[in-house]
Amino acid sequence: MALGRKGARRIVVDGTVYRWRLRGRPAYSQALCWSPCTYAVEHADRPGTTLVVTTNQPHPGNWLGSLGNPVLPSDVADAVATALRQGWVPTRPGSPFRLDRSAGFSPC
Repeated sequence: MALGRKGARRIVVDGTVYRWRLRGRPAYSQALCWSPCTYAVEHADRPGTTLVVTTNQPHPGNWLGSLGNPVLPSDVADAVATALRQGWVPTRPGSPFRLDRSAGFSPC
C-alpha cells in the first residue's frame, strides 16, 4: 500500500525521512464519528510496509461538528518511534503495520 505523494508531509525521525498523510475527507464511518481518525506513514526513499496509526479522536472533518485536535508532527514522530520499537520495519514489503492508539475514543 503506497502512500500518494499529493498531500503527504515530510517528517524526520532519528535522522530518517518519512512521509505521512491524513486523509483529507473522512471515511463514512469517521464522518459519523463511529470510528476514530487514522493516518498513514511510510519511509520516504524506500517505501515498504506502511504504518497505519489509529488515533483516539474524531476526524477533524466529521459531519457532526465534533471538535477533533489536529494531528501534529510531534504526534507522528512519537507514533513512528513507538512503531519502530514494536517491530515495524518501514523498508520491508508487507502488510500494513497497525498502531492502535484509540484507547479512550468515544463516539461523538
